[in-house]
Amino acid sequence: MAIQKQFISHPEIKNIGLKGIYLTIENIRNKETDTGFEILRKKIVHQAYNYIRQIDDIKKNPLIQGFRQLHDAVGAPNRKNLSAPETLARILIKNRDIPRVNLLVDIYNAISVKYLLALGAHDWDKIEGDVHLRFTTGTEKFIPLGETEPKSIRAGEYSYIDDSNEIICYLDVRQIEKTKVTLDTKNVFLVVQGNANTPFPYIEDAVSELLLLIEKYCGGKATVIGQIENIL
Repeated sequence: MAIQKQFISHPEIKNIGLKGIYLTIENIRNKETDTGFEILRKKIVHQAYNYIRQIDDIKKNPLIQGFRQLHDAVGAPNRKNLSAPETLARILIKNRDIPRVNLLVDIYNAISVKYLLALGAHDWDKIEGDVHLRFTTGTEKFIPLGETEPKSIRAGEYSYIDDSNEIICYLDVRQIEKTKVTLDTKNVFLVVQGNANTPFPYIEDAVSELLLLIEKYCGGKATVIGQIENIL
């Protein structure tokens, strides 16, 4: 892993209510699935389903509302930009399950739908230079996960952007193809993001559970490389 890489939160981010903890994990052993984790995953997802289905309208949940408020703060229409946890919650309500991808991704998606936080993992070795959490200028390159053509980006929307001016995660909504986690990924950059309605200790609890699961099933050494506690 390139030790010189950093996570850099730009000053303007402090003014919109975003909170988060950012980590790297070195030398993971990813695989398709794990029987032990699959049993636990089903329990986590079932409990999340029982909680979420009691909500008449998922967007009225305070944790989800916080992400919608973040989008409002930067002028990103929520009808086109559902946060990752809202998308997972809606899939869960419809299917009574969430998609499986690979072991590491399945672990963080389970924690995301349990805590309704925006989680994501990126192949750290495929990120070019530092990761900047900042407002977009509209010049950034953005090729969403599963697509091959760049998408246009508006100025003034917060995103995670590397030194090549490529967005690796747009808002808390969508990751990219280049840095997706595969079975060959060895080192990851992890995002655990909340909002003004998520107490920072709540995010810390999610990180603790996340790391216990990753270390148990994928191994690796975790290091916190940044955090944002500021709110409006």
